Amino acid sequence: MTTVKANGIALGIESFGDDNAPLVLLAGGTTMLSWPDALCERLAAGGRRVVRYDLRDSGESTTDPQQAPAYTLRDLAADAAALADVLGDGPAHLAGIDVGGMVAQVAVLDHPSAFSALTLVGTRAVAPGPPDDDLPDHDQATMSRLFARPMPDWTDRKAVAEFAAAAAEILGDDPLTGRAVAARIWDRTPGTAPPVQMANQMGMVFSRLDCKPRWRERLPEIKVPTLVVHGRRNRFFPVGNGKAIAREIPGAQLLVLEEAATAIPAAAIDEVAAAMLTLG
Repeated sequence: MTTVKANGIALGIESFGDDNAPLVLLAGGTTMLSWPDALCERLAAGGRRVVRYDLRDSGESTTDPQQAPAYTLRDLAADAAALADVLGDGPAHLAGIDVGGMVAQVAVLDHPSAFSALTLVGTRAVAPGPPDDDLPDHDQATMSRLFARPMPDWTDRKAVAEFAAAAAEILGDDPLTGRAVAARIWDRTPGTAPPVQMANQMGMVFSRLDCKPRWRERLPEIKVPTLVVHGRRNRFFPVGNGKAIAREIPGAQLLVLEEAATAIPAAAIDEVAAAMLTLG
């Protein structure tokens, strides 16, 4: 792992594969570790240079000390385009998961020449908050369980990992993986200050981000090959959100993972990687 200067800030990155291979850029949601190691390795084995990165205010990337973002969703999109330019000799295949998928949509719309393909995983086409009337909202029973729990001691690595494992189980993901990833995120978060640890684990900074103007109505402008991946059991962004994106981006492929929730499970790695590799 290292940091790269792009768009005037530092972005934490990790690379897999040959530096001369076509670039696949993975926008974290919010940290890079939301993209499984095994998927990065599988894409690299398929002849790609894979770079996963942390969004601002997470991991090794630039953090606002006030924990009040002075940037917008458009700035995060510009980060992706600038990073693709710094790392590659040509346009990159951009992939975003969860809130990183929102960044990826806007990046391809605002900076079309920077990207050759687009993959969107477990995301939606509207900003955090209430969705459009035709889109399914978070499963309320799941959200009630998720947010009824007391917060952990964010300075306690084990407590944070157990908190994440319980959240994964509520969401329908693998709790063992959730625990392991949370521990890794804790280890690479700069410092143990509770607001910073909380932002890295839960993406709380992103929830306060300015995401205007809307971009859903612009989805038909996307011209690059696009893959939409969504878990059938996703209770946070139900599958209807992924289906809507696939309908509204011309020619988009839809891959529904029948046994997946919010994360990409180990059993689906090969299927997702194979679908991504067909895009270029």
